Amino acid sequence: MNIIDPVSIIEGAGYIGLALVIFAETGILLGFFLPGDSLLFTAGFLASTGIIDLTTLIIICLVAAILGDSFGYHIGKKYGPKVFKKTDSFFLDRKYIEKTESYYKKYGGETIIIARFIPIIRTIAPVMAGVGKVPYNKFIVYNVAGAIIWTVSLPIIGYYFGKIIPNADKYVLPVVACIIAVSLIPPFYSLLKEKERRDKIIKRIKKIIKIK
Repeated sequence: MNIIDPVSIIEGAGYIGLALVIFAETGILLGFFLPGDSLLFTAGFLASTGIIDLTTLIIICLVAAILGDSFGYHIGKKYGPKVFKKTDSFFLDRKYIEKTESYYKKYGGETIIIARFIPIIRTIAPVMAGVGKVPYNKFIVYNVAGAIIWTVSLPIIGYYFGKIIPNADKYVLPVVACIIAVSLIPPFYSLLKEKERRDKIIKRIKKIIKIK
């Protein structure tokens, strides 16, 4: 099973695989590379073919998304302040964490909802809510609202894509590729728009391929 291939995940691990990926992407910092958006869309498409049940799919993914964000929140609340003060990795250095914090300053609790549709940010956002000591009773409201919108809309779009488009299976992979590309635009734009950040990335790439 290929953990970055939506079809492989669904066919190989079924509902359990879906739940684990959704939980990991929203609740564990190492889950930022997992294909949440494309996975939900593809699962919806496969539901249109009868491979899985749409209602069961939505319920399982909804629960996993809510639990994932809640887990991330509590991790951030308990360990975040100490960990993030020392963080300086390729994906989670201070600048990127500050970018997530700026979402909170600009959008408040709605950040949890918005983050559902932005890779990497949706992984960090619940943790940062915990770090920032956002009241849990406030956090859970946005958590549930965002989870409902995310885990209902994408599978339903995939489901009707399969029902309405003739020979839809021929177009699934290109559509999934487009979903991934579009969803990555915001974080990569944010990542690369600052010259200091670009220079840092280029320096690390050169180091990896040993270009002086």
